[in-house]
Amino acid sequence: MQRRKFLKAAAVGTAGAALAAPMVNAQGARNLTIVSTWPRDFPGLGLSAQRLAARITELSQGAIQTEYFAAGERVGAFDVFDEVASGNSQAYIAAEYYWIGKHPGYGYFTAVPFGMTTTEWNAWIKFKGGQELWDRLAGDFGLKAIPCGSTGAQAGGWFNKEINSPDDLQGLKMRIPGLGGTVMSKLGVSTVSLPGGQIYENLVSGAVDATEWVGPYNDYFMKFYEAAKFYYTTGMHEPGSCLGFGMNASWWGGLSDWEKALITAACLEEHAAQPEETWANNGEYLARLVNDHGVQVRAFNDDVWDAFGDAAAEVFAETRDHSPLAAEINDAFQAALREIGTWQAVAEIEYSNQRNRVLGLT
Repeated sequence: MQRRKFLKAAAVGTAGAALAAPMVNAQGARNLTIVSTWPRDFPGLGLSAQRLAARITELSQGAIQTEYFAAGERVGAFDVFDEVASGNSQAYIAAEYYWIGKHPGYGYFTAVPFGMTTTEWNAWIKFKGGQELWDRLAGDFGLKAIPCGSTGAQAGGWFNKEINSPDDLQGLKMRIPGLGGTVMSKLGVSTVSLPGGQIYENLVSGAVDATEWVGPYNDYFMKFYEAAKFYYTTGMHEPGSCLGFGMNASWWGGLSDWEKALITAACLEEHAAQPEETWANNGEYLARLVNDHGVQVRAFNDDVWDAFGDAAAEVFAETRDHSPLAAEINDAFQAALREIGTWQAVAEIEYSNQRNRVLGLT
């Protein structure tokens, strides 16, 4: 009897040790297949996704073996949502606003017009209930998502003509996804949502007259300057675009606490690194666009911004009408924006404006 009790106790102890060190697993390393919306070796977004996939394996010391597929290598860029929801792959890396056709609430977990900057959005997600709302939305589709990257405030985009009034937007064909695209459509723009790898060919061919992408660092390598010389900064559509690491909810639920913590740590590490890399390079590449390629930098005037604002108010009202969850997400987002943004305006923004004035940066 004592011997049986000893063996039972030893077995429990061994199981506890296995949970504490899940790398030691009789079934071998856990496989994690990741599909992405970005092309292979794509400067900025694509390299960030590849870096994250490699980091998960590295950080786990091989206990989690990732297999990364860029857009088109396993499924198309905009097919990654269904690929992961179905369980065929375990995770995707994407901008969540690509899924507003499934539910408009997804826009708020990348960026929305006149929305939060990256810093403000992080505060909402981590400390003001944003992640909980994201979990509810993603859970309705059998998914679980966490932040894994950000580009910061994005440029207004590339245009083949100057935009001096809202009337100049009428009839334009523009690549612009998310709720920002919905705003543009209300101002007479014919909008399309193209994956990154297809934008250049459409701009050069004239299939679109304008496009937004990210900012100078990412945009430089896209060579948009070969087809459009007017570069507008900044835009209303993506003030702090954040990316999602979307996982199959059943797969996520089967992970140990250690594995969940490791994946979350790797994602948050890249969520910090990607905007830092973008900010580090945007100034240099803006100068290259201007000096080497004759790009003409412009800013939307107040009349255009006011038109954006009026259209955005309509879009938010329509989004609220979609469903109770959409209304809850919008209202929570807007309330947090006003609370967090108040301090942002009197502290961070006021400091930046005065610093740039004194140093002559603008």
